[in-house]
This record gives sequence, C-alpha cells and structure tokens, in this order.
Amino acid sequence: MTRPRSLWLILILLAGVLALVPVLAVRADLGLNWTAIVYDGVNTFSGTPAATFTGVNGIDFNWGNTPPTINGQFVNSVGNDQFSILFSSVQTIVPGTYRFVVTADDGVEVRINGAVVYSRLTDAAGGAITYEFTQTIVTTPTTFEIRYYENTGDAVIKFEWFLQGVGAPTPFGTPFIPTVVATPVPALTVEVQNVRGLAVRTGPYLGASLVTVARPGTQYVPIARSNDEGGPYTWYLITVGDKTGWASGRYLKVTGDPNSVPVQQTIFDQIDNVGGVGATASPRAVMNFRRRPSQRAERIGLIPWGAQTELIGRTVQGGQNFWLQVRYEGKVGWIYAPFVSVSGNVGAVPIR
Repeated sequence: MTRPRSLWLILILLAGVLALVPVLAVRADLGLNWTAIVYDGVNTFSGTPAATFTGVNGIDFNWGNTPPTINGQFVNSVGNDQFSILFSSVQTIVPGTYRFVVTADDGVEVRINGAVVYSRLTDAAGGAITYEFTQTIVTTPTTFEIRYYENTGDAVIKFEWFLQGVGAPTPFGTPFIPTVVATPVPALTVEVQNVRGLAVRTGPYLGASLVTVARPGTQYVPIARSNDEGGPYTWYLITVGDKTGWASGRYLKVTGDPNSVPVQQTIFDQIDNVGGVGATASPRAVMNFRRRPSQRAERIGLIPWGAQTELIGRTVQGGQNFWLQVRYEGKVGWIYAPFVSVSGNVGAVPIR
C-alpha cells in the first residue's frame, strides 16, 4: 500500500522539528542570598567571626589548598586549613519532596528548619565525600543552615537540591528532565509607596549602612522580617537587583500575612564581642548610648563629653561615618558619629 505524498511530507517536517527541540537538563538549585560567617578553628561555629558575608548566591566552592574566597573577597584572617563556615539562608521553594546533595572536604552538617538532617562532622579522608538524602518540605519559606569545616588538605563545599517527581533520582552529576512546576503565589509581597526611593540597609536600623535603593512599581518578596530596632515599624529583608538588605515598613505597602515571613537575626547580633584595632572615639557632647545604630533603639546609657571609648565598628552613609560602635565601661553600643571625634587606625575599623 502506498502513502499519499502529503503524509510523507508531514512526517518529514515533524521529524525535522523534533530534531531541533533541545533536551534541557535541570540545573540543581543552589539557593540565593546566603549569609556566610567564617570562624578561625575546626568545627567552630560561635564566638568572634573572622569575616561575615551576605548575599552569597549558592554554596559551591572548591578552594583547594588556599584560604577561602567568598563574593570575590579573600579572607586573609584565616589560613589554608583549620577554619569553619556557618552558611544560613531562608529560601522560598515549592513544597514537595526534594533530593539534597552535599559534597564536602572535610566536615559538614545540614540543618533544615532547625532540625539536623545530615551530619558528618569528621575529616574526609581521601578527598571530598558526596552524600544524598531526601527531605519533604511542607512549609515555605524554609530555613537552611550548613555547618562546614576544613581541617587539612583541600577545602571543598557544595550544597544543592532537586525536586523529586520532576525527574527520577539519578547519580550525582547526572541531569534529568523536569516537568512544568507551577510557581507558588508568594505569601507576602511589599512595594515602596509614598516616596521616590526607599533606603535598603545592612541591618533593620535607621543608622545601618546604605546598600541600595528600592523604587516604587516593583513587588518584592521578603526573605525575613525584624522588629529589633524597637520602633513602630517592621523591617523586611528584600533583594533589589543583585543587592540584599533591609527596608523599613514605614514606606512599604504590605500585601499578605507578615507572620508568614520568618524573623531573622543579622550581623549586628554577632559583633558585640569583637576586638578593637586601636581606634578611639570621644564625644563632643553628652551622647545617648544605644543598643543598635538608631535613635529608635533602646538607650543603654549616657557617655559624657570628652570620654574616651574604644571604637570597634561603624556604619557609613555618603562616604562618611554615620554611627559608631564603641565599648565603654564594659558595655558595647552605638553613638551618633557627627558629634564624635575619632582617632587611631580608623580605616581598619569594620564597616557594618
């Protein structure tokens, strides 16, 4: 039996179209906006940090036998070996069962929503070790914490995940083909209102350093919230372009349930015990001494005119010191910089 020429032509054209359709492999999700706190020492995840980074897009590092470099910045306060890093983030992901893959040389522990789901805080003899496990995510946003340490030899850490059911589990590194997954509607969005631009800062305080500016006309999905400043407004952690920081709810239109966003601490909760660098600050008037860099923050005392304080941190705005973190009579807090004289190695004082 012969087939009509038109049918053969259709089959040939269809085969040609199919040949042009690419097979798309899924890339593992590495997450966005991680915070990485570096400590000097093995299996050390508290105390005074050697360095802190925010806005780290993904945990995928192979430093070899060199000190860590994060966000393009070299951590020169730790060596090639014997350092630890605490990675943390809040991720908005589709609820479902996921295949998680963690690769580390040396020790690593994974916590999801505060629960330890994988722990191997021992040296990786013979090179990096890869481990896979599944975990069902019921609620979102989801809190992740990765505790990693390097003892000797090469330093490697990678953490990624795949949604199960969109592709069958495969050996690590083997791509699989997804089906279409609907994007969930965010539980909460915020949008700038009543101002032309809203400052986005390094912390949820009026005196924190400026990161970028959020503009009206864009809906942002908050990563976290905070009322630590002590004023009437909730601050929200948002991402603007490639920058992540805190924006005051005073000029935000909030759509949804604010309680759906987790409360999150910031770098300001981790720096009260840092050491000094030889710089001092002396008020030129009686100064309010506050817990955080904001006039809304709790006042913890007064510092008299001319008193010598140890300068251990600062925020900046417009290239000038904005608020100063000082140690005075055993207390650590913040004073407003424009009425303070500073001296010593001020350039070495960390900017927060």
